Amino acid sequence: MNDLELALDLADLADSLSCRHFFAQDFTVETKPDLTPVTECDRAVEAAIMDRLSRDRPDDSVLGEEFGSHGTSPRRWIVDPIDGTKNFVRGVPVWATLISLYDGEEPVLGVVSAPALGRRWWAQSGQGAHVAALDQAPKRIHVSEVESLSDASLSYASLSGWRDLGVLDRFLDLCASTWRTRGYGDFYSYMLLAEGAVDIACEPELALYDMGALVPIVVEAGGTFTNTAGTPGPFGGNAVATNSRLHSATLDALGRVAPTR
Repeated sequence: MNDLELALDLADLADSLSCRHFFAQDFTVETKPDLTPVTECDRAVEAAIMDRLSRDRPDDSVLGEEFGSHGTSPRRWIVDPIDGTKNFVRGVPVWATLISLYDGEEPVLGVVSAPALGRRWWAQSGQGAHVAALDQAPKRIHVSEVESLSDASLSYASLSGWRDLGVLDRFLDLCASTWRTRGYGDFYSYMLLAEGAVDIACEPELALYDMGALVPIVVEAGGTFTNTAGTPGPFGGNAVATNSRLHSATLDALGRVAPTR
């Protein structure tokens, strides 16, 4: 089984666990030290993925949101068992399992599986980005061709983080300069960007496991993914993703500010 086949199998495994709990709403919610919620489902999904990787890729390392880092290999699987936990616990179907593989800092593949939405996205380096909707054949996806901020649709998660970054006014000005803004939030902003439905997606504070799977999908769809200072990839502490045509203008509008972490 190759890496992509394994990643898709891992997504199937995650979906089988998370969907059962989501639709039954039969879980308890705890608060982590960073004041974000976590459920036993988050932990069960990550544990199941890590167990499978320990058997099928024992020489690879793993980084997960709930159980941290294991192993020292530069080939590293990065897992967010439930991205959008706040949605998950409130019965909002916009959540997903994020799975990616990196060789050093180079993305190999990314999978985003959102079973409550009936959609899954994936990409492998050099092979394009794809989406499969419920009962439909997979199709290749591409970012939009919008070239002006005034014609662009921008998706974001919240406003508070931009205030903490010190650029709330700049962010609001950026929003005002676009055709449309919507708070789709979390992984979904970036998948809509990869599909060409959104032209800009950005968040002021993110962890590696929040972004690992998003980068290869956005990039293979023709987009650009950096942090707010313009550093490419998921290692910069936050995210600005665009259809590439709008990237420089978006970074300039935000002041190319360095992340706070």
